[in-house]
Amino acid sequence: MRRLGLNLDVTWFKMAPMQTRHGGNLRELSKLSGRSREKILDFSANMNPLGPPGWLRLVINRSMDYIPHYPDPGYSELIEESEKHFGLSGGEILVGNGSSELLYTLMRVFKKPKALIPVPSYVDYAHAARHAGCEIEEMLLRKQNGFQVDLDALGAGMDGDTVVILGQPNNPTGTIVDPSRVRELAGAFPECEIVVDEAFADFVSGYESLMYDRPPNVTVLYSMTKFFAIPGLRLGLGFLRRELRRKAQECLIPWSVNVIAEQVGIWSLRDREYVVKTRALVDGLRRELVDELTGISALEVFPGQANFLLVRISNGSLSAGELADKLLALGIAIRTCHNYSGLDERYFRIAVRNRDENRRLLDALRTCFSSRARPGKSLRKTPAVMFQGTGSNAGKSVLTAGLCRILVQDGYRVAPFKAQNMSLNSYVTEDGREMGRAQVLQAEACGLKPDVRMNPILLKPNTDKGSQVVLMGKPYANLDVMEYHAFQNQAFEEVKRAYFSLSKEFDAVVLEGAGSCGEVNLKKNDIVNMRMADLASSAVLVVGDIDRGGVFASFVGHMDVMEEWERKLVGGFVVNRFRGDADLLAPAFRYIEQYTGKPTFGVVPFLHDLGLPEEDSVTFKQSARDVRSKRSDAVSIVVVSLPHISNFTDIDPLCLEPDVNLRIVDKARELGRPDLVILPGSKNVIADLVWLQQTGLADGIKELVRAGGSRITGICGGFQMLGLSIRDPHAIESNQEEIQGMGLCALETVLAKEKTLKQVDARHVPTGLEIRGYEIHHGQTEHRDCTQVIRGMQGQVLGITAHNGNLLGTYLHGLFDKDAFRRWFLDDLRARSGFPPLETPQVVYDLNPALDRLADVLRGSLDLQRIKQLMGLKA
Repeated sequence: MRRLGLNLDVTWFKMAPMQTRHGGNLRELSKLSGRSREKILDFSANMNPLGPPGWLRLVINRSMDYIPHYPDPGYSELIEESEKHFGLSGGEILVGNGSSELLYTLMRVFKKPKALIPVPSYVDYAHAARHAGCEIEEMLLRKQNGFQVDLDALGAGMDGDTVVILGQPNNPTGTIVDPSRVRELAGAFPECEIVVDEAFADFVSGYESLMYDRPPNVTVLYSMTKFFAIPGLRLGLGFLRRELRRKAQECLIPWSVNVIAEQVGIWSLRDREYVVKTRALVDGLRRELVDELTGISALEVFPGQANFLLVRISNGSLSAGELADKLLALGIAIRTCHNYSGLDERYFRIAVRNRDENRRLLDALRTCFSSRARPGKSLRKTPAVMFQGTGSNAGKSVLTAGLCRILVQDGYRVAPFKAQNMSLNSYVTEDGREMGRAQVLQAEACGLKPDVRMNPILLKPNTDKGSQVVLMGKPYANLDVMEYHAFQNQAFEEVKRAYFSLSKEFDAVVLEGAGSCGEVNLKKNDIVNMRMADLASSAVLVVGDIDRGGVFASFVGHMDVMEEWERKLVGGFVVNRFRGDADLLAPAFRYIEQYTGKPTFGVVPFLHDLGLPEEDSVTFKQSARDVRSKRSDAVSIVVVSLPHISNFTDIDPLCLEPDVNLRIVDKARELGRPDLVILPGSKNVIADLVWLQQTGLADGIKELVRAGGSRITGICGGFQMLGLSIRDPHAIESNQEEIQGMGLCALETVLAKEKTLKQVDARHVPTGLEIRGYEIHHGQTEHRDCTQVIRGMQGQVLGITAHNGNLLGTYLHGLFDKDAFRRWFLDDLRARSGFPPLETPQVVYDLNPALDRLADVLRGSLDLQRIKQLMGLKA
């Protein structure tokens, strides 16, 4: 102990050789824990919690073209970019393989006999000094002073033979020295060299870097490794006076920085948005983590200003090494600090990671110290898996329904979930709310009543550029694409509430994504694919339709456009709709796993005539939906494929009947003279009515009515088109205020602001047969001179006929779902065609047998044991 100026007590001592142990050694941690590297949550290395920037893989792939050539030994492109970014001369910028290489090189170039290091500090400072032959003196920073560096005391130990090494901020304490005081110190000792390591400075909001207004004897080290989360690439910059830079350059090994690292460095310097986002994130996460750690009585926290925290075990119950062993057994790694000078076996350091990972650490620490969690702070995560696709109609909806049914059969309480569904196929729940039909099917697979929490956002396209947004089952607004993007963050709050409310009631959730999970133009506004999987802590299975071709290239391409945090969520792949022997795909599976590191979880065969509803109108229009009966006395039905067709599942029960020939048409010449023409629902009735008139289909249908040989049935929007006029005074669907209808019956419709959403029990008046369906419409329709043919149980008119029964119009979706009424309806058509009635129902419209068949197929196609392990369920 020696007393220096300003009445300060400072401890100085010579440093003996000490073996270092860095954090982040995943191989060693894997050996110690018996876990794979991917299964270790590493708090021992202080990397950006955002992970690498989203463009990293893109740059690496592009840089592969440079691999056959030597790097530029002067790294001129990177230095030019650094000049522009920092506003400094290239003659003052030194490029190295990480800032550590620069530190070791500079210590040799300085040729100073003594190194002065405030401790605790990064252990490589002393190692670099020792390798340069320096005698090392350490100034012990005191816990009671918050480990702050006292520059007056530091100056008392300096002379012209000294190199001072400072961490800004200090590692492991996170403390910062006032940069202006460092400049004063440098000015007071111009013969000394001062190295300021700013490896973590980019994490500190408002920090004034010493690279600007830098005294000649100050060298600043800048690391891209930590901030841009690229420790495996290694890249650092040094800012120093020209003469020193020249000498150091001569000592560096040629080409120590490879072409990939150089290109990543260039892109890093251009990415200002990533910097701003990181600082805001780390500030918030660090405050939360300090607050939570402070609540564990056994721990003392030193807040600091970096992306890591120094923590001390204050009650003596465990050493940091014992705690590290306990945590590693739970799959969590921390950095013990016993080999930092001035710290003992009670200290450890942890990185600030993302919120969910921090919660895992906190829960584990509370377990180790038997500390009770604060109410409401620990968030239970329900086991979950998500099917995402390489494109629309890859089979996500059906696979979700199938896995739901399997898990229910295996004894789990399961719910489906899709954050945002774009579909004109919707359903009304018992409480009068609207949701996508795909989630209704999935709910049925789970044995549940449909619940809008399973599909909190439904988008119903009504133009090429816009949709009606249905939020938690109620119409919110008609928004175009840009308006909806502006609304999505608000919408995601509703999604969060719906998911957590739903998931806490079940043992597991099977989620469905939307479209392709690799659409780079949509990622920024994503709330249904990876962002939702991250929220739910759900593993992702990427589904590809091999029947379309190119499935394996699509898997590779999707992984390549994913950011690193997205790739971590991917558990593997599922090949769907395969025709043939799956053993033929084995070489492709090996290649995919070698290239992406992700396995294939199964091959699902092409399922013919599954008997489940199609997911959306795109699928409906593209698929071969025509039904050909084997009977010679089958009735013929034509369904008009409207541009904005909705709720086309109304025809599904008819497709199952053995005496039905059914065609889907969109041209007048295809009409023919069928027994029945169905005008289905529409999300833009006015636009679809104009289309009917322009294509000649309207005239063709009128001609069939005049001829009297065909019956016409209009459902919902199709019902409205049959009338005299449709008015839209509030521009619900169109800027056209009024349009003349087909004039086939005396109906007048006005589109109201309020949407009718309700389930309905009704009867067919002539027969007394029960009909059960649901209404989804803005239209309010008045009728004259029409016969009431369907009435609700409260007497309301729900369907009319005209033209001697040849025309039927109704607002009821699900009109043909009831077996008895459907058979009567078809037998009535048969009688008009001179065929004898079949009288008894020929088929039962029940999706449960189809769901059970689907589950049986998936049990033989998917690796369910590994899928359950992914979810965290007992296999």
